[in-house]
Amino acid sequence: MADEMREKVAQLLRGIDRYNPENLTTLEGYVHFQVYNNAYDLDANLAVLKLYQFNPAYHQTTVTMQILLKALMMLPNADFIMCRCLIDDANQQDPAIDRVLKLAELLEKCDFLEAWKYLEQENSLVDGIVGFHDAIRKYVSYVIGITYQTLEKSLISELLGGLQGDELDEWIKSQDWTLKEDGKVYICNQEAHIKSKNIAEKIDFESVAGIIASTK
Repeated sequence: MADEMREKVAQLLRGIDRYNPENLTTLEGYVHFQVYNNAYDLDANLAVLKLYQFNPAYHQTTVTMQILLKALMMLPNADFIMCRCLIDDANQQDPAIDRVLKLAELLEKCDFLEAWKYLEQENSLVDGIVGFHDAIRKYVSYVIGITYQTLEKSLISELLGGLQGDELDEWIKSQDWTLKEDGKVYICNQEAHIKSKNIAEKIDFESVAGIIASTK
């Protein structure tokens, strides 16, 4: 069904029809479909935001929020930035949309502990966004994977939004991390990621002869 929806929308977005506001109802429905079925179509979502730019009277705050939240699920990719750039300043100042922007700021700064606290306080923000928490955990895991060699299991639990017990152990296993007996988790050898590069420059006498002559 997801493939059928994607193909139907792709046909709508071909040619001049991409900017036809009469297609907004279908495109907005497709955004809702993505939310409830953990699907994603960046091109279609960008088309919705572009139509809102051209037709401000049609703007739907809830749909814009859903598009932004779906884009956040793609971190560390730049989808959120692309979507935000298509939202007018006036709409970005909307208190509802501002809630999403505050969450995005915390995630982009990798302030994960505060991000989870914010999500707990604003739990209605991601209601119905299927797979949102796990998508953020994947982003957190990506950052952990490129930052740390070993990390306390208790801290990993906090960074992942309070995962505990078997859920935490399964998550650690899924990331190919190794739980040690001392309670620490081996992430990876960061030194192995650093590749030195030798740069050799060859300069012959003729290429500097003019410079030497000019200094006399």
